[in-house]
Amino acid sequence: MTTVPSSSSPVAIRALLLLIAINLLGYMDRYILAGITPALKAEFLVGDPDANAKAGLWSTAFLVSYMVASPVLGWLADRRSRWVIIAVSVAVWSLAAGASGLAGSFVALLITRVFLGLGEAGYGPAAPTLIADLFPREQRNRMLSWFFMAIPVGSALGYGFGGLVGQTLGWRWAFFLVVPVGLVMAGLCLLQKDPRDRLALAARPAPGLTDYLRLLKIPSYVANVAAQTAMTFAIGGLSVWAPTYIHEAHDLPIAQVDLIFGGLLAFAGLSATLCGGRLGDMLRDRTPAAGFLIAGSGMLLGFPMMLLMLHSPFPWAWVPIFFAMFFLFLNIGPANAALANVTPPALRSTAFALNILVIHLLGDALSPWLIGVIKDRSTWDAAFLSVSVVMLVAGLIWLLTMPLLVRDLAAAEEFEAAPKGA
Repeated sequence: MTTVPSSSSPVAIRALLLLIAINLLGYMDRYILAGITPALKAEFLVGDPDANAKAGLWSTAFLVSYMVASPVLGWLADRRSRWVIIAVSVAVWSLAAGASGLAGSFVALLITRVFLGLGEAGYGPAAPTLIADLFPREQRNRMLSWFFMAIPVGSALGYGFGGLVGQTLGWRWAFFLVVPVGLVMAGLCLLQKDPRDRLALAARPAPGLTDYLRLLKIPSYVANVAAQTAMTFAIGGLSVWAPTYIHEAHDLPIAQVDLIFGGLLAFAGLSATLCGGRLGDMLRDRTPAAGFLIAGSGMLLGFPMMLLMLHSPFPWAWVPIFFAMFFLFLNIGPANAALANVTPPALRSTAFALNILVIHLLGDALSPWLIGVIKDRSTWDAAFLSVSVVMLVAGLIWLLTMPLLVRDLAAAEEFEAAPKGA
């Protein structure tokens, strides 16, 4: 099991633990909706012929506000205290979750999901940048892997929490119960100290277009964003449609499918994310491009697992499904560590924010719709084949651009080692 290095300072470790807890809560907040969607449809959309399409807009509203606001708040996080921005963000999304429980109409719930996205847009770029600030290069793979393990684990917890609380206390309480936890975490953020010098931060001039163009002039950053976009397309399509595909194509009870799929998602995602971080640290001394090597290899190994999933009978098909998800999540720590390591410290939040915008706009905001279109016009096999091909594309991008990562890492290390003001 991956452990935090003893050389890390207690301040950095406490900050990391707080950020992990917040990230888990954030992904729970996102996916509570999935666990109570049937109850919400029964409350607000009874008899509506477009009930499913409208229910999908609750998730779309969150995602659109999240990805559109991320670049703006990422810019702000490069110029103000990241802890303050995180505290405000967590408070906003917690109150938005509580407001979701008070919603009395379809439109009211739609508005609260917009504010949930705005809150997470401030946290998404700032938190991984803080981890990059707090830990040296040789530790970032593991630390970012611990942080990003919240994606599969928090998602699975949100689905289970929403369903359980919704059945026992009612769907509104599934939203209400996260509010006090979020507000406590927001308060704890205000007690933390930003690792950057406050006076130097305040003296920084407003950015110009050239600051953003600097990111696009880092070849491995552009390649990384492209590969992560393809990966996000695959994860988005798989997470949204896999349970429905298994239920419809193999005639398995949806409750059973949700339980098994959610458990596999949590375990595969957690183990893969931490394993990817560990491998990144082990291979870092052998090749500076270890991040891209691990990410690309994982996607190529996941490709045949997706094909096996489509051509295996159940219950045996659960085995390739598990490994497909494992290899999909293997890249998260190494790929994000590579992103942090090649970007200038003063622009890291902006770099993460731009990444968030692109990977969601062209990734999981697009894939569920496109897979649905393919299924409506063809078969489930054809729909999931598109996911498999995109995984292959992501893997090839990472592996073919390894030399670019080596050059950009060397340039970034030289830049950070240069005397300030030189």
